[in-house]
Amino acid sequence: MLPAVYPSNESVMAKKIALLPLVLCAVVVATCAARADQKLYLKDGSYQLVSRYEVHGDRVRYYSVEGSQWEEIPTSLVDFEATERAKKEAATEQQKELEEAKKIDKARFERPAADVGFEVAPGVHLPKEEGVFAFDGTRVIRMVESSAELVTDKKRAVLNKALPAPVLKNRRLAVLEGDKAAVRIFVEQPSFYVQLSGDAGARVELMAVKPAKEIRVLEKVEQSALGSKASEVRSTFPLERTEVAPGLFKLRPTQPLSQGEYALGELVQDKLNLDVWDFGIGAGTKETHPEPEPQKSSTMTEHPPASGDRPPVLHRGTPPQQPLPPTQPAPLQPQN
Repeated sequence: MLPAVYPSNESVMAKKIALLPLVLCAVVVATCAARADQKLYLKDGSYQLVSRYEVHGDRVRYYSVEGSQWEEIPTSLVDFEATERAKKEAATEQQKELEEAKKIDKARFERPAADVGFEVAPGVHLPKEEGVFAFDGTRVIRMVESSAELVTDKKRAVLNKALPAPVLKNRRLAVLEGDKAAVRIFVEQPSFYVQLSGDAGARVELMAVKPAKEIRVLEKVEQSALGSKASEVRSTFPLERTEVAPGLFKLRPTQPLSQGEYALGELVQDKLNLDVWDFGIGAGTKETHPEPEPQKSSTMTEHPPASGDRPPVLHRGTPPQQPLPPTQPAPLQPQN
């Protein structure tokens, strides 16, 4: 007897994928068939939604979709030209939907391998288009670009006005709206991929963002009252920077990042481009630690306390109290 031959998993999967376009087309055709109801237009401009209609002499008999029954009206009330025109337009629209479904099917199942982007992990690819992406070990996250704005540091301005001479430098703040970023990453040391034109990835830096009331401070820009060159103060983190493909840079923090707010920004001649890619490590809420369980007494007894007696309440960190010695009754005094 010849041994049984079973198809491999690869061949079964290939057959399933080959059948998917046929299934998709069948679903589209079924959808169009389910919507084959047509509009029977009347000469007053209204219409009846019908599944079919028949002309019998001077009467038009139709099956009403709304009433789920056969009804009749005089032919003199029906606008046959508008009815046929609407029927042709519906057929054209259904054909367009079918062609669009075929295009989507072709793009989904016949996409060439060269159309995928750089492979960051086995089976995980970056998109082909430009952008900044984060990789947390399992998924690729598209970073959102946010625009910061420069605002005056009001506290510094008030101090300068109170002083007899402008001793302190004028200060402006580069701030982002909101107290936390929309993009959240839940690993402490993610990798970032900068895929931008002009080798911008060689100039992108990682910096901390300080949350404040309804804003996040990106950096401080200070300048003396005499108009000297402005200096920018920001908190940056060292990065491992590698050009993994032409124009594609991989950035990875050299140390794990603590929970908080951060941003990636491009430096052009030591000046920060205010269009940055902000994100947060963790959920953005204050961490809470559960209170430890109270320590249990090492003294145990098999007998319950006497009725009406309560065991002493032990507080954490205080030793158990020693029982008081029993009181002796006072001696009786002789009576005269």
